[in-house]
Amino acid sequence: MEDDTNIDRVEVFRGSLAACLEYGLVLDARGLGYDRLQTADEWILVVATALAEEARDELRRYALERPDSRDASEALVPLSGSGIGSALFAVILMLVAFCAGRDEFGVDWLAAGAIESRAGAAGEWWRPVTALTLHLDQEHLLGNLLFGIGIGTLAGRIFGPGVAWLSILLAGAAGNYVDLLLSPSGQRAVGASTAVFAALGLLAGYGWRRRAARDRRYYRWAPLFGGVCLLALLGAGAADRRVDVLGHLLGFGAGLLVGWAFARSGIPRRNGVVQWMAGTAALILIGLAWAAALNAQS
Repeated sequence: MEDDTNIDRVEVFRGSLAACLEYGLVLDARGLGYDRLQTADEWILVVATALAEEARDELRRYALERPDSRDASEALVPLSGSGIGSALFAVILMLVAFCAGRDEFGVDWLAAGAIESRAGAAGEWWRPVTALTLHLDQEHLLGNLLFGIGIGTLAGRIFGPGVAWLSILLAGAAGNYVDLLLSPSGQRAVGASTAVFAALGLLAGYGWRRRAARDRRYYRWAPLFGGVCLLALLGAGAADRRVDVLGHLLGFGAGLLVGWAFARSGIPRRNGVVQWMAGTAALILIGLAWAAALNAQS
């Protein structure tokens, strides 16, 4: 309902156009005349001064009794700098591939850094980390680069590049470590795919928890369902290729837990110091892991 009368009016509601249309119906139902006006970035409902108290009371009661009432949550504003983390991810994978292909320092990098299910391997702490940076061939490397950059960039925009990539690294390493313990003896696995699926789980877990806090029905499961579908689609691999499905599943699961915990407890997304510290910690961890791996093989 809209009119152009010159009666003194006061604001009783402010929000999006859709919200104003909805709340305007409440005023219509009570026979309370109102105007719907547009400001620079939102819409408002105004009523005659004499009707203001009654209109506010009606809108307040409607908001409390709304069947689809949702808890207010912080608007998720994308963060900048996500490209930095993705670029470093690509540089690290290509640098390790170059060094491994040339057997730099006279070391077989694949033997030094892969996770291997054998006696004593569980004590070699570096392998779950170094294995994330190794690949068997160019196709393997290229696939993980493409998916990793895409999903990692999304994670960086939500959590910030430092927190996102440290979380992905730790979740991927955790998945690799459990994979090492559960896999049959003699199995060897490498590749950033476990970390890529950890990033997917991170996003799915975060979205799942945020939706669960706001939605009452099955809508809350949408992020988790989407993540599981992508895991099934991309994580099983072709029948003629050796794919570490267990590693993918464990990485996704670890990321899911971390993402859920972030949404549950909150993280300092816009704290630049925390982002730099987290990113530096991720780089240091990779460097220390490879230093330990190369030293053990020399």
